[in-house]
Amino acid sequence: MNDACEGRSPWAMMWRRLRRNRVALAGAAILGVLYALAFFAGFFAPYHYDHQFRDTPLAPPHLLGGVHFRDAEGVFHWRPFVYGRSLIRTHDEHGEVILRRVEDPHRRHPIRLFVRGDEWRLLGLIRTRVHLFGVDPTPNGAAPTGPEGSPDPPGVIYLLGSDLYGRDIFSRLCYGGLVSLTVGLVGIAISMSLGLLLGGIAGYFGGRVDFALMRIIEVIMAVPGIYLILTLRAAFPRSLSSIATYFLVVIILAFIAWASNARVIRGMVLSLREQDYVAAARALGISHLGIIVRHILPNTLSYVIVTATLYVPYYILGEVALSFLGVGIQEPEASWGLMLRDAQHATRLVDNPHLVMPGLLVFVAVLAFNFLGDGLRDAADPRSVLKAKTTE
Repeated sequence: MNDACEGRSPWAMMWRRLRRNRVALAGAAILGVLYALAFFAGFFAPYHYDHQFRDTPLAPPHLLGGVHFRDAEGVFHWRPFVYGRSLIRTHDEHGEVILRRVEDPHRRHPIRLFVRGDEWRLLGLIRTRVHLFGVDPTPNGAAPTGPEGSPDPPGVIYLLGSDLYGRDIFSRLCYGGLVSLTVGLVGIAISMSLGLLLGGIAGYFGGRVDFALMRIIEVIMAVPGIYLILTLRAAFPRSLSSIATYFLVVIILAFIAWASNARVIRGMVLSLREQDYVAAARALGISHLGIIVRHILPNTLSYVIVTATLYVPYYILGEVALSFLGVGIQEPEASWGLMLRDAQHATRLVDNPHLVMPGLLVFVAVLAFNFLGDGLRDAADPRSVLKAKTTE
C-alpha cells in the first residue's frame, strides 16, 4: 500500500521516506552529537576554554595510550587513571641543560565522573561547576613537590592533547563548536527567510514588482563579499567582543546572501503560480499573501531544504576561513577556525598531529550536513519516490 492510500500527512510521508535512508540518518546522528557537545560544552568539557596549564604545552592526547588501568608495578585499578608529569633535567645534543615534563609513574590521577571544576552556565542561566568527567588535581589527595622543591603541576586530563598554551583541545573544541556550528544556523535562517518571502512576491506578482526586486537583487549580488567583510571588520567599534563582531558580520552577509536564493525561488514561483490549485485558491477569495505562504512556497520545500543544508556548511567554512585569517574570532575565544591557526606550521604539525583535530571536525560536520541534505531532498521530493517505485 503506498503512502497516499494510507492517509498520511506530507510530513509523515517525508519522515517515513527519510528513515529508509541510513546515510542521511547517520549524518543526522553525527550532527546531533556535535550540537549536543556545543550547546552543553560546559558540562562535557572538563575545563573552561581559556583555562591554561602553562607547564604542559603541546601535551600528547591521553586518548591514545595515556589512560591506564594498570600502574607501573602491574597492579590493576578498577578506576582508570592518568599519570602526572614531573620536571626533570636532561641534556640536548650540544650538552645544554633542558627542563621538561615527563610522566611520573608514582603520581596517579584517577578519572572520575561528575566532578566539580571551572564554573559554567547551563543554558546561559544556571551557574554550576559540575562536569561530566575530570581527574583529581593531586594524586591520592597529596601534594608532592618536584626537584629542588618546585611544586608539581596539578593532574590534568587531555583527551585530545593540549595547545601551545597548555589549554585542553577537547574543551576548546566543545566551546568552539558553539560558535562554528551556530553561525550557519543564524545566517541561513535570515537569508532563507528573506529569499523565500521576496522571491515568492516577485514571482507571484510579476510586472513592475518583479522588475524592481530583480534590479535590487542584481545590485546586492554585485557587492564583493571579501571586501565587505574587511571593511565591516575595520568599521566596528573596538569595544565589541570578537564573537559579537563576527555575528554582526554573519548577519550582514546573510542579508546579502538572500539575493541568490530569491532569484531561484522567483523562477520556481513563476511556474507554480499557473497551477490549478493556485487558480482555485484565488477563486475562493484567499489573499495574495495567503496563497504565497500557504500554497506556493511549501512546494519549494525540496529546494529550500537542500539549499539550507548546503549553505550551513558554507557558513561554517566561512567562519573557519575568516578566523584562520585573523578576521573572525580572536583569542582567547574559541572556534574551530581559530584553533586551526596553531596547525599552520608544518614542523609543529609533524610533532603534534593532534593540532589538526579542529579541521577533522569541520570535515565531519560538513560531510554530515551534505548526507542529511541529500536524504532530506529525496524525502521531500515526490518525484524521487515515483522514480524509485518505477525502478523497482
